[in-house]
Amino acid sequence: MKLGILKETSDGEKRVAITPTIVKKLIDDGYECIVENGAGFESQFKDEFYETAGASIKNKATIFKEADVLLKINAFDPDEIKNLKKGQIIICQMYHRSNPECMQSLAEKGISAFSLDAIPRITRAQDMDVLSSQNNLAGYKAVIVGAYETTKIFPLMMTAAGTITPSRVLIYGVGVAGLQAIATAKRLGAIVEATDIRPETKEQTESLGGKFIYVEPDEGETSEGGYAKEASEDYKRRQKEAVDASLFKADLVITTAMVPGRKAPLLITEEQVEKMKNGAVIIDLAAMQGGNCELSEPNKTIIKHGVKIIGTTMSPLSVSTNASDLFGKNVYNFLTHLSDKDGFKWDLEEEITDETLIIQDGTIRKQ
Repeated sequence: MKLGILKETSDGEKRVAITPTIVKKLIDDGYECIVENGAGFESQFKDEFYETAGASIKNKATIFKEADVLLKINAFDPDEIKNLKKGQIIICQMYHRSNPECMQSLAEKGISAFSLDAIPRITRAQDMDVLSSQNNLAGYKAVIVGAYETTKIFPLMMTAAGTITPSRVLIYGVGVAGLQAIATAKRLGAIVEATDIRPETKEQTESLGGKFIYVEPDEGETSEGGYAKEASEDYKRRQKEAVDASLFKADLVITTAMVPGRKAPLLITEEQVEKMKNGAVIIDLAAMQGGNCELSEPNKTIIKHGVKIIGTTMSPLSVSTNASDLFGKNVYNFLTHLSDKDGFKWDLEEEITDETLIIQDGTIRKQ
């Protein structure tokens, strides 16, 4: 089976779906790999590294003609979709619930499509979970960027001129990104607080040295498939009241709350921003899904009411070498679970296959 690794086309994207190390493993397993020229350059993987691993380097048009399976990180853009051939298989992050028009365009090409963001949160799929591996890096990088953007240092420091008190960091959302942000901020010496709709995250927060701001959840489950559910208006009101005291004292706020397939929940209003400390920084990791802060703008840094608001996907992109390495390992585990060198198993009774196979031979299976 011939795999085509494509160069990413999204603005600012520096990652690559498969690294030379993973190419070698795939070739050892009997797959054939062709890589678009320059695909790994922004992640410090030169074309010759792929050739040494056993891949062929070709242009995009040739890869679309020759490959049985096409691999990317981000969704295929309209020009790429035009070049797809009936019967081809694509693997990428599609966020299919948010992109029905793209799903329809793909289906019309008669292809099959697996979405990496739809991998279920189950134990045997942990080594395939691209969202977790990338969010882990995002949480780390958000703290590093926040530390750079604030005008204060993080740790307590005793000097001859006097004592510098530690910075205060508040984190909304204690998922993979949030937990890494807590750990990183604590390592840098900050006072860290966090909040989440899921009560089970209290123990996780405290195990890393953070203080958990607890708000009694609504009746019924507060999580689904490992992700937070959308909170009720009553819960949002009560959470706002409980968190405000910490928000108004924070030097750095990192928001990570997202609900799969839906607009990100609004957690910080403009009214709240007005009451924050002058010079505080908000890093909104949910900016591309509508933002947790009312004032966030995707991929922009703005200053409102004396607060710097950075709306970003945060960026595994900015640590693209490590991000590509982890992403490639996830894809290798996913691909070798679904297939072998002779083709795909198409076992629709198997949970990982069933959840991630969004389109099969031109038919949309998941809406």
